[in-house]
Amino acid sequence: MTARALLEVDGLHVRFPMRSGLMQRVTGAVHAVSGVDFTIPRGEAYGLVGESGCGKTTVARAVLQLVRPSAGTIRFDGADLTAMSARELAPFRRRVQAIFQDPFSSLNPRMTAGDILAEPIRVHRLVPQPEIAERVGHLLDLCGLPRRFVELYPHEMSGGQRQRVGIARALAMEPDLIVCDEAVSALDVSVQAQIINLLADLRRELGLTYLFIGHDLSVVRHLCDQVAVMYLGRIMERAESEPLFATPAHPYTRALLDAVPDPDPEHEAGREVEPLQGEVPSPSAPPPGCVFHPRCPVAIDRCRQEEPALASVGSRREAACWLAEPKPRRDTSIKKQEVSL
Repeated sequence: MTARALLEVDGLHVRFPMRSGLMQRVTGAVHAVSGVDFTIPRGEAYGLVGESGCGKTTVARAVLQLVRPSAGTIRFDGADLTAMSARELAPFRRRVQAIFQDPFSSLNPRMTAGDILAEPIRVHRLVPQPEIAERVGHLLDLCGLPRRFVELYPHEMSGGQRQRVGIARALAMEPDLIVCDEAVSALDVSVQAQIINLLADLRRELGLTYLFIGHDLSVVRHLCDQVAVMYLGRIMERAESEPLFATPAHPYTRALLDAVPDPDPEHEAGREVEPLQGEVPSPSAPPPGCVFHPRCPVAIDRCRQEEPALASVGSRREAACWLAEPKPRRDTSIKKQEVSL
């Protein structure tokens, strides 16, 4: 483990048992996550992308210890979380917070924003009781909300305002790591831009570390230093953000990027895209060999028989493919730039 690593996930497996019959006997398992490894240095943002159902959120839940791994280790600041009891995990839970996809369902509708923000501060005794109100006001200031919001309930706010309250609630614990699980996907595009810029600003100001789960590739490219592409519970490719988007090495990564429409109508009309064929296999019965081979346009016999491990295919880039090769692409649809309104 490197000295700068805040989070290290090694050989993570998460399996959910399948039960049937009157006695609810275990008849199989859903392999939600299979052998995932990654490291997040302190102060960086790490992105996990992939199709719905690929295991991104399960990885996030395992990092948060909301789901216990079936195998593998998760080390946070040097401590192995998978070996800790519920009591031993209590200090860790303060240092790792989450921002959820739907800000309406993740906030208590019977509590005002002031109560929502004050509750974790009071429970963990972060500041003396007389200073809680000022701490809540400071959190609202950080997230760009007027202090009058302490009196508002979630249904009295817009979606973007609710998500800002959700971000403020995560910051209330002064965490080292924030897990963003599709944190902007439920918002309007214009509101997404505001929240993305807020997350980027908070990271610079507070030195935060992010694990960002998403399927919007442009958002991930804007926010993240490193990106891992997942498919059927496995990492297909991982690299620094710019090289991965400019020269994807894995056929699945190229397919994901090619599926994003070009914003220029003339370019889009003349663009040749070969969509992936078939459906994602069931995680309860993954195919032999490379799990992507049933849909891969360049699969060979070896792909159907042997599962490739993540291997280096260039400077600070790894791919799980027997035919991996970084290839330049005409990148007009996904660009890293300051998101503005």
